[in-house]
Amino acid sequence: MSPVSAPSKFLVTGANGFVAVWVIRALLEKGHAVRGTARSAKKGDYLRNIFKAYGDKFELVVVEDITEEGAFDDAVKGIDIVAHTASPFQFTAEDPDDFIVPAVKGTVGILEPTVQRVIVLSSASAIVSPFNIEPIVIYDENDWNETAYQVVEQQGKNAPVPFWYIASKTLAEKAAWDFVEKNKSDVNFDLTTLVPPLIFGPLIHEVHSASELNQSLTDFHDTLVKGIPNNFPELAHGFIDVRDLAEAHVRAAEVADAGGKRFIISGGSFHWQDIMDTAAKIQPPVVENFPKGTPGIGKPISNNFTLKTGRAEQTLGMKWRPLQDTIHDTLVAFKDKGFAY
Repeated sequence: MSPVSAPSKFLVTGANGFVAVWVIRALLEKGHAVRGTARSAKKGDYLRNIFKAYGDKFELVVVEDITEEGAFDDAVKGIDIVAHTASPFQFTAEDPDDFIVPAVKGTVGILEPTVQRVIVLSSASAIVSPFNIEPIVIYDENDWNETAYQVVEQQGKNAPVPFWYIASKTLAEKAAWDFVEKNKSDVNFDLTTLVPPLIFGPLIHEVHSASELNQSLTDFHDTLVKGIPNNFPELAHGFIDVRDLAEAHVRAAEVADAGGKRFIISGGSFHWQDIMDTAAKIQPPVVENFPKGTPGIGKPISNNFTLKTGRAEQTLGMKWRPLQDTIHDTLVAFKDKGFAY
């Protein structure tokens, strides 16, 4: 694919989500036009106000069920690039298929042959294996998490519920790559997937209470604001600032060589004690009396992993915000929203 230049027309699915709103903002700031999708007009109305300064460069359409066949037929008309950030998440799920089937159908359903490129937002859970207990593990774009789906396949409803979600992310991304491979003689677009770990950073989407935060921000809020001990304090995690992830979407569209590639988008690894230790160094403090944990303790006793980001740095020219900046700006956003004091 030739590199796109502004003004190009983007479709951003799940437009009212934490990541999507930042993606839309980044695209509009670069001079592109954006059509966003939301499941209802009510869920997306606030976006028109956020982006009113961009006039008709932003529009919103309703796609009630992204898993329905032909769900995006109208939304994709006249579109150059698709950024697929929507992923159905069933809080009342009673079966693994409540996660897996919608995720796979929603992803494959957006693979529209009339566009130039489709960018799919995946997850590091599609790469990192929860059962790898080696002391040091280095993951790159060639790795896949096969174990979560195997557990779900073997145990069904008895598998740990987080594995249902992990399996859905792995299978959805694989389904996209499989679709392109099987239909390569018929499709004119190329596929790019972005694979981030836990996503932190300031929130500009509509959230009325801390209970509405996504899982990454909920974990952050629970640890630094509510003082709830993390279930796995000894495990390493990866993080990415949502603003860097949004920039990665822009570059994945504008860089010709990004087509047909998978990119790990990560700002580095951390342990939850690192979050508390780093927050304690911020002066002046954003939040008073936040949990301190056990300073300097909490380093890995079971694993320590690194997500290799060389491909994103070399091909997309990505640079990463440091953890301290992300922590500071996330806490400021929480305070502005009334979620921290």
